[in-house]
Amino acid sequence: MTIKKTLVTASLAGAVALSLAACGGGTEPAPSGSDSGAPEASGTAESLTILIGSSGDAETNAVQAAADAWGQTEGVAVKVVPASDLNQELAQGFAGDSAPDLFYMGWDQFQTYASDDYLQNYAGSLTNAGDFYQSLKDTFTFDGEFICAPKDFSTLGLIVNTDLWAAAGLTDADLPKTWDDLKAVSAKLTSGDTVGLSMGAEYARAGVFMAQAGGGLMKDGQVTANSAENVAALDYLKGLLDEGSLKWPADLGAGWGGEAFGNAKAAMVIEGPWISGALKKDFPDVKYQVIELPAGPVGKGTFTFSNCWGIPEGQETTATAQKLVEFLTSDEQQLAFSDAFGVIPSTTGAAATYAEKFPENQAFVAGAEYATTPVSFKGASDVVSEFNNAITTLASNDSKTILDKVQTQLESAYQAAQG
Repeated sequence: MTIKKTLVTASLAGAVALSLAACGGGTEPAPSGSDSGAPEASGTAESLTILIGSSGDAETNAVQAAADAWGQTEGVAVKVVPASDLNQELAQGFAGDSAPDLFYMGWDQFQTYASDDYLQNYAGSLTNAGDFYQSLKDTFTFDGEFICAPKDFSTLGLIVNTDLWAAAGLTDADLPKTWDDLKAVSAKLTSGDTVGLSMGAEYARAGVFMAQAGGGLMKDGQVTANSAENVAALDYLKGLLDEGSLKWPADLGAGWGGEAFGNAKAAMVIEGPWISGALKKDFPDVKYQVIELPAGPVGKGTFTFSNCWGIPEGQETTATAQKLVEFLTSDEQQLAFSDAFGVIPSTTGAAATYAEKFPENQAFVAGAEYATTPVSFKGASDVVSEFNNAITTLASNDSKTILDKVQTQLESAYQAAQG
């Protein structure tokens, strides 16, 4: 294959440092005993190598089966490689001029790779380019160009323990639709060792409240971290913390929100559709329902997390890889992936079918209509990491002070990203 430029040391370090939030398609390590390691690109149109961040055997086998079915028709041999560490192996592949022919590219890495000209700009020419959710197209757009096709997505919803809900004397009429509603039911559900609400102490959760307040770390190309709207959002969460109706998972002896929920340490959590598999596996007796996140002062808000199908810029197998992407992102194939390992399709038509087939996840699909992507420009991840640390101390610190620091750091990172 041909890569037009060599990955510079700084870009490699940045790509390796980035970490994927939980998202559709999975980003967990490959199953034990699986074939892993940075693959060699084929360099021919008769064979392709795909590097994926697999959630387990079900995902790996489903992607390989789909690739095999397409390959038999097209006369192309396709090898699917589940990465042990997708970020690291992908960066190593580019640095060594041996990038895979096709790969999962996470929303949080996309801007870094796109800004360094390592991604083929192909998505706009797909026959189904107009079928993807606009929010997902926006996620994988750089300099006004839709670069790579979203393979699936996740949003965040409010997960409610229905047994604890009923025990607190609450009914469907009490399901929270606003911040005030959420505050009221969180307080009512807090009893003994159970807190009303929990979620990760991180921007990927707290940031949705900023969106619901009309804010965000970036607005219209400007850093707006310390805006009045964002201060109001953190102040709202700080109020819940002060009242004791919100606690972070670590304060409940849990590694993440799903564990706190499964152990009945939290009656409600803010998580994505990945929680269903975790609960089925580890807490099969827990009964729950999923609703959309309550609206804030300005309206609804949630985050979307996704991967796209990345193709290296300038590679000799581009045309063949693009044909495979069209097959993999077809409504029929995306729904097959949904059956196999639970992801939500990235096209509106297939997602609507998914919502009918899996009504328990309808709220996640509905969120795609107004979801935004967490800030992800090159260099933002370091600032977000510090912001995450600050969020863990929100109960004992001032919201404006925290956000003033984020403002300064993010402005500096954004200026550097602009060159």
